[in-house]
Amino acid sequence: MYTRILAVAILLTFSGIGCAQSKKSANPAADGFDMAGSDPKAIEIADQVMQAMGGRKAWDNTHYISWNFFGFRKLVWDKWSGDVRVDNVRDDQSVILNINTDKGRVFQKGAEVTNPDSVAKYVKAAKGAWINDSYWLVMPFKLKDSGVTLKYVGEDKTQEGKAADVLQMTFKNVGNTPDNKYKIWVDKDSHLVTQWAHYPKYTDEQPRFTLPWADYKQMGGILLSGERGERDLTDIQVYKKLPGTVFSELTRPDQSQMK
Repeated sequence: MYTRILAVAILLTFSGIGCAQSKKSANPAADGFDMAGSDPKAIEIADQVMQAMGGRKAWDNTHYISWNFFGFRKLVWDKWSGDVRVDNVRDDQSVILNINTDKGRVFQKGAEVTNPDSVAKYVKAAKGAWINDSYWLVMPFKLKDSGVTLKYVGEDKTQEGKAADVLQMTFKNVGNTPDNKYKIWVDKDSHLVTQWAHYPKYTDEQPRFTLPWADYKQMGGILLSGERGERDLTDIQVYKKLPGTVFSELTRPDQSQMK
C-alpha cells in the first residue's frame, strides 16, 4: 500500500525546527544532513531543484497547504505551527493534531473519542499518514533534510524519454522507514523533479515502483505537482490565512471557502 511504504519524511524540517541557517547559502541544509557523505554535484542539483520550485524563502514563507491523498484522506497542514488536520474519508474519522507535541483530538462518526489509549492510537496513525502523504507532495523541498545522504547516480532518461540527472536518497536513523531508498530524476533544463523510484530497502536492486512527477502548478509562491501516474494527489491548495476552526472543530472545512 502506498499509504504505508513511504513514511520517510523528516519531522524537524517539516515543522521548521532545527534548520541550520547560513548566510552563505540560499538553501541551507538542515541540521543532521549528511554533508560529508553526500556528493557535491548532488547537493548542487538539490539547490537547483529548490530554486526551480520557487526558492527557499518562498518555501519557508508558505503557511498552509491542503491536499487530497488518493481520495483516501484530506489533509490541511499549518507548516509554521505544526497543526495538521487529517480527515479519513472512508472511516468517517477526523483527527486534529500537532506534529511537534503529538497531542490531538479524534472524532469518529460525529462524536469525539475520549478514551486516552484510543486517542493516542489514532493520533499516532494520523501523524504517520501525514508523514507519508506530505512526502508524496513536497519531497523536492526536502532533499537536504536531516538524516539524508544524497548521491549523484548519473544521467538517464525518464520513462517519457527526457534527459535527467539522477539522485539517490538514503537515510540515517530518521523517519518511520529509514531503510528506504529513492532515486529521483531531475530534468536537465527545468531542474524540476520529473520522476521517482521507491526501494523499500537501500540494498534492493529493483524498485517497488517508478512514477512520474508532472503537471506542476503555481501555488502561492511555490510550484507543486500532483500527477503521479496511476495515483494522483488532488485538490492541492496553498493558503495565506485559514480560520482557526479548521484545527479545532469537528466540522470539516469547505475548501471552496478557504482562500
